[in-house]
Amino acid sequence: QVQLVESGGGLVQPGGSLRLSCVASGFAFSSATMSWYRQAPGKERELVALITATGSFRNYADAVKGRFTISRDNAKNTSYLQMTSLKPEDTAVYSCKANLRGLENYWGQGTQVTVSL
Repeated sequence: QVQLVESGGGLVQPGGSLRLSCVASGFAFSSATMSWYRQAPGKERELVALITATGSFRNYADAVKGRFTISRDNAKNTSYLQMTSLKPEDTAVYSCKANLRGLENYWGQGTQVTVSL
């Protein structure tokens, strides 16, 4: 059974930091491209960051470049999203996605991140 479980969300003040984790099971994590997406109320879901299976390539949305870092630990079947200098506009539900061979996509349930005073 495929599972992706996110954690690490919460309420943080502007300028603060959070680290999200996505623990995977039930598939070949080390072969998957991992991504983090977010969806704010009333907005479409958007890609935040992506990392390839070996970690050799990473890509970020312009809105988070220089503030967010995606990483992975294949020994722990876990992907991370380190978020710093958080802004109110970063408030959203953050979800991780695994893509295998460009064909199979698996999603987690999401974790809420709220940036507010």
